[in-house]
Amino acid sequence: MRNAPTILHLDMDAFFAQAEQASKPSLRGKAVVVGGLGPRGVVATASYEARVFGVHSAMPMAQARRLAPNAAYLTPRFTFYRAISDQVMALLRALSPLVEPLSLDEAFVDLEAGGAAWDSDSARLTGVRLRTDIRAVTGLTGSVGLAASKMLAKIASEQAKPNGLVLIEPGTERALLGPLSVRTLPGVGPATGDHLRRAGITTIDEIVEAGEDELVRLLGKAHGHGLYAMALARDERPVVAERETKSVSVEDTYDVDIHDRLRVGLEVQRLADRCVRRLRGAGLSGRTIVLKVRRYDFSTLTRSETLRGPTDDPAVVREAAARLLDSVDTTGGVRLLGVGVSGLADYTQEDLFAQAAGEHTLGSEEEAPAVPEETRPAASAPAEHSWRPGHDVRHASLGHGWVQGSGLGRVTVRFETPDSEPGRVRTFRVDDPDLEPADPLPLVPVRPSGEGGAARADGRTGPEQTGVGSGAVGG
Repeated sequence: MRNAPTILHLDMDAFFAQAEQASKPSLRGKAVVVGGLGPRGVVATASYEARVFGVHSAMPMAQARRLAPNAAYLTPRFTFYRAISDQVMALLRALSPLVEPLSLDEAFVDLEAGGAAWDSDSARLTGVRLRTDIRAVTGLTGSVGLAASKMLAKIASEQAKPNGLVLIEPGTERALLGPLSVRTLPGVGPATGDHLRRAGITTIDEIVEAGEDELVRLLGKAHGHGLYAMALARDERPVVAERETKSVSVEDTYDVDIHDRLRVGLEVQRLADRCVRRLRGAGLSGRTIVLKVRRYDFSTLTRSETLRGPTDDPAVVREAAARLLDSVDTTGGVRLLGVGVSGLADYTQEDLFAQAAGEHTLGSEEEAPAVPEETRPAASAPAEHSWRPGHDVRHASLGHGWVQGSGLGRVTVRFETPDSEPGRVRTFRVDDPDLEPADPLPLVPVRPSGEGGAARADGRTGPEQTGVGSGAVGG
């Protein structure tokens, strides 16, 4: 472990919900929940105002609605979030060549590798400036943790939330970790935490007191050794700029259980084609095809088949997925299906059997095989399905707005922009010719170079302004 806190962990605060609040003035300071809004949807992100009511990520949306019935419930806008994430990651890469993204809103940075920090003072200054730059470029806040290892930097950023900075000085790690829950350590989930609790171990200090041999006895050799080392604040993992993709997969959860075996098979074929499109988009191929089936009783089955060589042929993936489905009993109904490919490679090996059967290639825009008319589920009016809560629209005379809700042939829109006052609400027919979907507006307008403290066209900021993006800064 290094002797200076030059590993930085950034975590954007309640990222999806914060982006929605910044985009929609009427939602600022209010409870916002982003996720799947169907009967089986789950929460992707909840604003801090919603968390007061007990709403949290991965919670069933139905439970969230019971806890916070008056919150705003929105469907995600991933293209919008990715655009903001790209801005944030560009700021991180300006600090160091070693940036390890963990998700759209989270990343490690090795400040020492980029010469951005070499001791506590320079690391703290870099962290403060980064938070200021993020606020100026995106209009959002992020929390920063600084420490001598990845594990401690992530713990520090969690303590800094929301909108703060925490630096852990080298030499103070053991004292800081000691009273914390065992769940603080990486790799300790609910099951491991319960196992340790039954053994009388609830804090990190108690892990150290129990000793390495006892941890190995309780958790096994690999997990026990690793957990004991982390309890002693030992973490030598480097920041890795490129994280290897281990698998590519897609899945769908259905609002109503699927009982028809033919429909299940058609869904698997469609998922296989979607998976191949994603695989090809990443320039990859794979050897192992995986089918995931969650049945009516919540039992989840996975089946896999390993091919002789890697492939990105949709016909091969579809046929393998169909063979795997043959081994699964779906009689009681299916609530989730998924298809994945693992054992990835950056080349393909042609399948001679697929060629002999008449190879079928799938272009980037090609749809799944046509479904016979008599087996297609009844479709609702396309226009009504296009108005998703939270998504952007534009009206010919009223301008930019976002969908508050839709149903019974009507869509309700609030007309406002990121830099406007809270806007007025109007209701329209779903087929109103003056209303159409729109692209999201930027949270921070790009101003001409030279305006102090404003985002420039190159994505950097002008002269630093004291207090911009400021939050609690602690050591």
